Amino acid sequence: MSGRYTHAVVRGVPASLAQEADGQVDLARAQRESGVYSGILRQKLGLQVMELPASEDLPQGQLIGDTAVVISDTALITRPAIPARRKETEGLRKLFEELKFRVCELTDEKATLDASDILFTGSEIFVGLSKWTNLRGAEMVAKTYQDYAVSTVPVSGELHLKSFCSMCGPDTLVIGSSDCAKKALKMMEQLTDHHYETLTVPDDPAANCIYARVGPKSNILVHRSAEEYPNSIQVFQKLTDYTLVPASCTEMSKLGGCLTACTILINRKLEI
Repeated sequence: MSGRYTHAVVRGVPASLAQEADGQVDLARAQRESGVYSGILRQKLGLQVMELPASEDLPQGQLIGDTAVVISDTALITRPAIPARRKETEGLRKLFEELKFRVCELTDEKATLDASDILFTGSEIFVGLSKWTNLRGAEMVAKTYQDYAVSTVPVSGELHLKSFCSMCGPDTLVIGSSDCAKKALKMMEQLTDHHYETLTVPDDPAANCIYARVGPKSNILVHRSAEEYPNSIQVFQKLTDYTLVPASCTEMSKLGGCLTACTILINRKLEI
């Protein structure tokens, strides 16, 4: 995992978001958090942010990171398990084609796939088999990315694989402390021939981070805020060679969302 990106795709926050999660979402706060998040991508990570407009027909549309897997020169448009969310993938093919990607699309009506169940380490791909992603979806990932080993990891309950883990550096995995996280880590260790360093945090949601390299030497880690997970922040603060950037995700987390689910990160240098 190089951690190098050029673009980020995000989507605006619609007013209809306020009706999600039994009306528990604070719309004004969600809009503020979205604005700060996009600012971090643009200013801290130096990315060209491509913002798709909010749509009232897509109340969970801000979780755009669930809708596509982007690895190397190939974009795979997913098929969310919730039928109402499948409209969120509309228009992505055109966007990726404009960026000169090879585009694949999951059209198998028996397959489901959320990109939050995809952990790309730079060397291989782990696919969470969850409420949101089934074996048919995982098989499409393997078919699409044949240059990489693809392994499946069972995930229980309402969680995605990246609900409790992510990459926080080259060959470095950050993992939560729950039984579910520990079981998944053990499974991944059994499935791989590669050695990964691990950074364990006490709070599962805090283990979902965005790692990026900016310039020749700068390591940046976007992580959940101290207001949300103060105990996990103490672990991140031990990463003395990283620039730590906190980002709150309180409102989208009420929908099961996480930091990586709020953007599609792309590394694409186009020749002009």
